[in-house]
Amino acid sequence: MSNMKGMDHSSMANMKGMDHSSMANMKGMDHSQHMQGGGTSHGGTQSSAGDHSKGHGSGGHGSSAAGRPGTAAQVTRTVNVTALDTMRFDPSTLAVKAGETVRFVVVNKGKLPHEFVIGTTEEQKEHEQMMQKMPGMKHDDPNAITLAPGETKSLIWQFGQSANVEIGCHIPGHYPAGMLSKVTVSGSNR
Repeated sequence: MSNMKGMDHSSMANMKGMDHSSMANMKGMDHSQHMQGGGTSHGGTQSSAGDHSKGHGSGGHGSSAAGRPGTAAQVTRTVNVTALDTMRFDPSTLAVKAGETVRFVVVNKGKLPHEFVIGTTEEQKEHEQMMQKMPGMKHDDPNAITLAPGETKSLIWQFGQSANVEIGCHIPGHYPAGMLSKVTVSGSNR
């Protein structure tokens, strides 16, 4: 599993008898087929890795009612975002057009780790619940990244028609403290 981007599998060592050798290059994997009982390991005990099948939108890692991954050729503008230890993103609001593709350059200027997750309000709430169960999970997905203190990463996203899009940080305690940006999508179906 050394090449599975977006997932920290260090806590899965207790999953005896599971052959992961054929999964070496799987990005954005839906673990629902590999987990029994909605987040339990093969031994029947709760795994800290949990069920990732609903973690990043309705269709697994990256797909979302908020849009879909974009490509560099589609980018119409770049937005710089700063993650702060005051549990805020700067900017705190953003206006985009439905169908617009934005490159986000996110810098963590704090001393704490932060996340940058794009999704609808409902998807953010689902992700918040998942992160409470699996607080050590790391992201490097089309719609979600984890940043260490001082780290800078980019993400390219094409916004969809949903009018209730947010950018959130789900490191435990951050989202409830207000670490989210509201995204206004113009031209969306309301």
